[in-house]
Amino acid sequence: MAKPIKQYIPQGSDPTIEKFINCMMVGGKKSTARRIFWDAMEVIKTRTKDQPLEVFSKALLNVTPLIEVRPKRVGGSVYQVPVEVGPKRQQSLSVRWVLDAARARKGMPMAQRLAMELLDASTDQGAAFKKKQDVLRMAQANKAFAHLANR
Repeated sequence: MAKPIKQYIPQGSDPTIEKFINCMMVGGKKSTARRIFWDAMEVIKTRTKDQPLEVFSKALLNVTPLIEVRPKRVGGSVYQVPVEVGPKRQQSLSVRWVLDAARARKGMPMAQRLAMELLDASTDQGAAFKKKQDVLRMAQANKAFAHLANR
């Protein structure tokens, strides 16, 4: 017998959660993406004492980049110029990095992979947090070209 379908999403949900679910969606299967997200929240609830949505927001906050490098062509050569990241791009990058890191993990269902990545990101670990650190390191290494940003 199939398990009963429970109502996953409260009405008037957080726009960040909806954005995350929409980015997770593959092939227009929103109900599947929504089920995966809320199953991941259940896994987080069993693994930690914290509220799952707090872990989710803390994970996204820890992965959010403040600065990134953009290529800028000056006089025939391309420089990696560090620039500040706008709020909308911060959110989209953090969501993308968490989802990419969760998809890269193998050997588990997607809900578990997502839960593990969110737990890791909330404690400043995992592949998504490493990606943020790498981008920050690149920006610091190319700090000498910051004067080219406003050209």
